[in-house]
Parts: sequence; C-alpha cells; structure tokens
Amino acid sequence: MIVAQIRRILKRAAEKSWDKTYWAFDIHETIIESNWAIKPVPTTFYPLAKSCLQNLSKRSEVVLFLYTCSHPHEIEIYLELFKQNDIHFKFVNENPEVLNFKYGYYEKKPYFNLLFEDKAGFDPHIHWKELYDFLQEWK
Repeated sequence: MIVAQIRRILKRAAEKSWDKTYWAFDIHETIIESNWAIKPVPTTFYPLAKSCLQNLSKRSEVVLFLYTCSHPHEIEIYLELFKQNDIHFKFVNENPEVLNFKYGYYEKKPYFNLLFEDKAGFDPHIHWKELYDFLQEWK
C-alpha cells in the first residue's frame, strides 16, 4: 500500500520536474511505540522505523516533517531524540515551503505528498518493512 503510493508520487515528481517531495510523519503509533501515559515520554522506535528515517534523511529529494499532536515539550524531546539518531525533520506541523498555489490553499493545512499516520491506515508492523525493502532498491 505505502510503496505503491510512493511510486506514484515519485513518478509524478519526475513528470513535473519537482526537485523534492514532502513526507509528513506522525510520531505515536507510527514511528514510536506509545505508552499511553503522560510520563515518561515514549522513545522506543518501531522495528525498521529508525533505519528508514535515517535513509530518508539523507535524500535531498525528500523533505521530512512531523505531523503530530504532541505537546511542545514532547516535540523538543522528540526532535533531540531524532537528531541523536541522525534523523532530520525540517518542520513540525507546517510546511512553509508550500503555502498557496492555483489549486490549493495551504496556510492552515500543511502540504505533503505522503502521510505516514496510523489514523490514516499506516501500520508500523507492516509498512516499515515494505518501506525498508523499497529503500534498498531506490536509487
């Protein structure tokens, strides 16, 4: 499922000569296993999530940003955790590189090409492996 969408987006990017695509990631139940508690802030990565995000962080044609309902103090903790693990998100809950153009208004909703979100169907137990396999072949 997720790889088919990635292939479709990459094909469109090539056809339109886009130099980058925007990938939005939720944190809990997508990248990090939740503990459903206020403290401590959960920091356990799902298997292969770290590897995939490290790989994507090195790709100039991919812009990663967080799309999360985490509290501001939690976001600071997560950004530091990701930085320590060589994972680089450019933005949090915004994409100031794309605001408005003829077919979309993005001042209140961040523009993204791909959304990795458990509430939108992303299953970390299945889709990280699919993404990992795809990244091994993506040149």
